[in-house]
Amino acid sequence: MRKFVVTIALASLYFASFGQIVSLNTTETEKLKNAVKNDEESKKLYQGFEKSALKYLNEQPNPIDTIRTEGLLKGNPKKVKTQQALADMNKIFALALQYRMTTEQKYLNKCVEFLSAWAKTNKANGDPIDDTNLDPAVEAYDLIKADIPATDKKQIEQWLNETAWAEINSKRMKPGKGTAVNNWNAHRLKVVGEIGYALNNQELIKWTIDNLKSHININLYADGTSLDFKERDAMHYHIYDLEPMLKLAIMIDRAGGANYYTYESPKGSSVKKSVEWLIPYINGEKQHEEYVNTKVKFDRDRAKNNEPGFAPGSMFKPGLALPVLRLSVYFDPSQADLLKKVSGDSNNWQRVLEELKHKQ
Repeated sequence: MRKFVVTIALASLYFASFGQIVSLNTTETEKLKNAVKNDEESKKLYQGFEKSALKYLNEQPNPIDTIRTEGLLKGNPKKVKTQQALADMNKIFALALQYRMTTEQKYLNKCVEFLSAWAKTNKANGDPIDDTNLDPAVEAYDLIKADIPATDKKQIEQWLNETAWAEINSKRMKPGKGTAVNNWNAHRLKVVGEIGYALNNQELIKWTIDNLKSHININLYADGTSLDFKERDAMHYHIYDLEPMLKLAIMIDRAGGANYYTYESPKGSSVKKSVEWLIPYINGEKQHEEYVNTKVKFDRDRAKNNEPGFAPGSMFKPGLALPVLRLSVYFDPSQADLLKKVSGDSNNWQRVLEELKHKQ
């Protein structure tokens, strides 16, 4: 009997620790509350966040049936409509976090209203460049999943599950397609992984990790460059490829899994090497002219459409690497000084949230 009790206690501890992998866990949320209470800068930043969350209580969800951003030029009506709908994502996350900060039911109810509206309306199309926009909704679900009413929870989980499986079974995933091995696949893995961890779906998690290994082997090179850099001749896409891999590596680490930042593929490539290859371009030791030799027509189309940063020969700006630095510092704290240099001394609410997830 005693052994049984110990087993149950250990199982409970496991599930408690597994509770929030994608979002802030209970300990991190408490640290955030203490920071807001005791640190003047954090308190000031929180007040701005709180004001926004309060405003969202009076707004209505604006879900879209199909997210359409990938492959569309700036100004395309479908893209504009999608961008308007995706404004819901930050609202959903803000409502979820404010509920965890205050435990006030009104924030939970409104967040569930938004999530349920999207679950009822949005249909997955297996396009990871579109689905990657759902990150805040997945994080929000992860934050409040223990308190969502059963009927709503079932519908939201079904929506997330269908989104993950649409990615796995997508025609864009078929062998031989560039989208099965380039940045699309990095985002696909992140989408499936975050949903897997949010739902504690071991099948999705195993699929993600197995395919992450092969992606590192195919997409990244031992010298630190990437398939996406070779194809696009742009740091922009090297960064866009690394960002989802880093997010996923952090989730795996937070769940007690292997370190996929330092993991080396059979050909000697790793996320770590590809981040470090980028560093000289961030700190100014090296420069790069973007898109000069891109092999992708869409890059040239965006340049013709006068979209900022896509003109061939545009110089890479170190600030564009912030998404990578903010994540890689989780594994390599020595990059903190460079992060501060690139981002400037100004603090912001997002940085406060990110730092809570850093290893202690």
